[in-house]
Amino acid sequence: MSTQTTAISQEEVKRVTTQTLREMKKNGIPISMLTAYDYTMSRLLDGAGVDILLVGDSASNVMAGHETTLPITLDQMIYHCQCVVRGAKRALIIADLPFGTYQGNTETALASAVRMMKEGGAHALKLEGAGESIERSIQTIVGAGIPVMGHLGLTPQSINQFGTYRVRAKGNLEATKLKSDALKLQEAGVFGIVLEKIPAALGAEVSKSLKIPTIGIGAGNLCDGQVLVVNDMLGMARDFQPRFVRQYAQLEEVIQEATKTFINDIKSRNFPNEEESY
Repeated sequence: MSTQTTAISQEEVKRVTTQTLREMKKNGIPISMLTAYDYTMSRLLDGAGVDILLVGDSASNVMAGHETTLPITLDQMIYHCQCVVRGAKRALIIADLPFGTYQGNTETALASAVRMMKEGGAHALKLEGAGESIERSIQTIVGAGIPVMGHLGLTPQSINQFGTYRVRAKGNLEATKLKSDALKLQEAGVFGIVLEKIPAALGAEVSKSLKIPTIGIGAGNLCDGQVLVVNDMLGMARDFQPRFVRQYAQLEEVIQEATKTFINDIKSRNFPNEEESY
């Protein structure tokens, strides 16, 4: 039987929007979010029903092999976003603005945002951090009609400032600042905030205090949604297993075993066989 008979037609697909996310928070429906960087993975995750696809600057790590997210460029992020957009019919597609494209200069921030929307095809953007300069950039971008998601807690673009990937906001002073920053980002116009690697109790408190949805990653299960890097979720890197990651598959082993079998079949001249030849 052809798989085409079970495919969902374009008319039947209702796109997830920022309004959808607000309604999900209001109704207590948890939001699912995964990263994606290419067409094939985007098509698979979207077909499974994920609510948000994040074209994360984590592509710098998992796709390009860099140690941090800092080296990836705006042009590279636009390319990854274009690929993801082609594969998704339902999910809201949010793209990270990479390091150096929005900090400290509202004109640069707006130009970067416009390129990501026009060339990349993103539906919304995500910016890391807080503070007056970030808030001004967010206000400028939102003022141009572009939806923005914030990101607080552990912000990987600031790793050289932090010096470590440890849990953030464990102390009262930093926790108080994070709560204040979250409210300021909401006032600046963000439609949601990612909370990364903070105590679960703080994640719950911030989520309850906001009108906008929160997406947690290592921030407890009382955030309004959860996100993981898809490569981590699928077990494609056995040497990277932080506490907040749950592996739903072990694809590193599966892929390596399949590759070994493929190589052995070639060496033994078992592939291609007669039925696989013309």
